Amino acid sequence: MSDLTHFNARGEAHMVDVGEKAATHRVAIATGDIHMQASTLKLIQEGGHKKGDVLAIARVAGIMAAKKTADLIPLCHPLALSHISIEFDTIGDTSIRCLVRVETNGQTGVEMEALTSVNIALLTIYDMCKAVDRGMTMDNIGLQEKSGGKSGLWQRG
Repeated sequence: MSDLTHFNARGEAHMVDVGEKAATHRVAIATGDIHMQASTLKLIQEGGHKKGDVLAIARVAGIMAAKKTADLIPLCHPLALSHISIEFDTIGDTSIRCLVRVETNGQTGVEMEALTSVNIALLTIYDMCKAVDRGMTMDNIGLQEKSGGKSGLWQRG
């Protein structure tokens, strides 16, 4: 077949067997950006949104998403996550960057949990602010670093 691990020898989708893999400390860091009008970012920063603290709600949504990744991505293993942190930083006067770090001690990595978390956190910002800015866009979503397991450390170049 190919090097794609989610297909068996007959080409059928399956969940990868991680039962024989060693449990190690695993970390994944993912980021993504949301772009908006300057007035929208100012509203978020000043806490003037009538729905509440946009970034606090997006942070909780991102945490919930990381914990629910196996329910959303069909072949992901349910994982006991030991830590999830989400940071938001402004980029200029029109963008917010989301950085998610997810950790576990287990037999498979947490890249999908970090990526799911970033996406849902950014979508939550969009949802909360769409009434004032439907033109928001998201991009630069990707894995920045992963460590642990047999393949060890990987970092975006």
